[in-house]
Amino acid sequence: MTHPAPRAAIYTGTFDPLTNGHLDVIRQGAGLFDRLVIAIGVHPGKAPMLSFEERAEIIRAACAGLNAPCAFEVVSFSGLAVEAARERGAVAILRGLRDGADFDYEMQMAGMNATMAPQIRTIFIPASGGVRHISGTLVRQIAALGGDISDFAPAQSVDALRRALEKRR
Repeated sequence: MTHPAPRAAIYTGTFDPLTNGHLDVIRQGAGLFDRLVIAIGVHPGKAPMLSFEERAEIIRAACAGLNAPCAFEVVSFSGLAVEAARERGAVAILRGLRDGADFDYEMQMAGMNATMAPQIRTIFIPASGGVRHISGTLVRQIAALGGDISDFAPAQSVDALRRALEKRR
């Protein structure tokens, strides 16, 4: 008896920082696929608060804490999500949806990706109610203004962001 190849999905983002919203998508995706590739976007024109290495370490630690029946891989990418998906053997791209604005944007992206790579499906993961309001941009803004972000991000992200902000001061 032959066993089917493990089915992999890719979840792309900047993860600067990893938020509880991102973790929600990862947790849900881990229940659907045998392997989940978390691909951190690294683009020369962007200056993230956290280095790739810091973000990768935070994601690995958070995924280890999920105790999911899924293998996790953390990689960087700098081009198109569909190309990163092809390179990693993913059959799907996971995208989190918080609201209608996300849906409209992500539908356009899914249509473009489907044209470029029809064999790779886009899977929309609706945000759980408790994390629907969280965005990385708002988390960074609150942290920069000295606010408490511990309800919005895992402890590793909170600590890393605090250290990054202290270095910038």
